[in-house]
Amino acid sequence: MNINTPYELFDCVSIEDLLVRADKVAHVQVGNNLEHALLVLTKTGYTAVPVLNPSYKLQGLVSTTLILDSILGLERIEFERLEERKVESVMKKDVPRMKVGEHMNQALHLMINHPFVCVENEHGVFEGILTRRSILQHVQKDLLRKQSTKK
Repeated sequence: MNINTPYELFDCVSIEDLLVRADKVAHVQVGNNLEHALLVLTKTGYTAVPVLNPSYKLQGLVSTTLILDSILGLERIEFERLEERKVESVMKKDVPRMKVGEHMNQALHLMINHPFVCVENEHGVFEGILTRRSILQHVQKDLLRKQSTKK
């Protein structure tokens, strides 16, 4: 079976084509407390979500692990801290991100170590996420198309 190189496979597709749009992505705001963030993470089943400011600009990511690490005391889990602490106090600020117009090869590179990459427009406004799932769906569709044209 002849499999395309990533360069060929993604030449005809843009980040926008595979993007999970911002209005479909669970997120939290910088001013939210950790209790709210943990509820969002638990209800959605995600392990991490983007953190946005009131102008919908990406500020970082917050994860279940970051939240739980922040409330671990020496002898017990300090659940009362969930209501007191804000998301920005525990979020990871250095997150994988791309601009909408960047090439898919950059996305592939980032996806090696991250399950999703946050995508922003030229003004830094959060546009959505590019997921491993959407990339693998594209690869599968291309492979199935190639198999059907061989018959």
